[in-house]
Amino acid sequence: MEIYFTSDLHLGHRSVIEFNNRPFKDVEDMNNTLIRNFNSIIHTNDILYILGDLTHRIPESKANELIKEIKGKKILVRGNHDGDYDKSLFEEIYDYREFNHDKIKYVLMHYPLMEWNRSRYNGSIHLHGHIHSDGIYNEENRKNGILRYDVGVDANNYYPVSFSFIKNYFIDSIHKEIGK
Repeated sequence: MEIYFTSDLHLGHRSVIEFNNRPFKDVEDMNNTLIRNFNSIIHTNDILYILGDLTHRIPESKANELIKEIKGKKILVRGNHDGDYDKSLFEEIYDYREFNHDKIKYVLMHYPLMEWNRSRYNGSIHLHGHIHSDGIYNEENRKNGILRYDVGVDANNYYPVSFSFIKNYFIDSIHKEIGK
């Protein structure tokens, strides 16, 4: 079992293709490609944390149909565009989530935070979406010792990122913080 993170799929949202210069010919191409990308690496028993904006501007019934197509046990951390999805499609639904793993605190929220629980020490990592950044934002954060990462599809080649990737991405910074 693996854990994955993502946000800002905006399934069904035609305008996001133009707004974010996404490489899709239309909304159906975007929906199909994102779901295919996710299902190519996520297995039935894997956990997928979705940090908001899963769909946008489509009827609830269509949103639920698309969500059903994504493999894995889904946990939603709501974003500003999430509606009233069928709750049975998710293991859990939150507005904010924290958990600890290997002496590291993970803070999950749709929005990027300047400060988060234990951000000044002990290697706390903040995962978020919302800003539709490119990979440069994440690289700059790492270079500056900021343990904050945009898990949005726009910053991650339209795939989710794995828990092990996140941990390895910040491994040098984490070791400095926890004194290893």
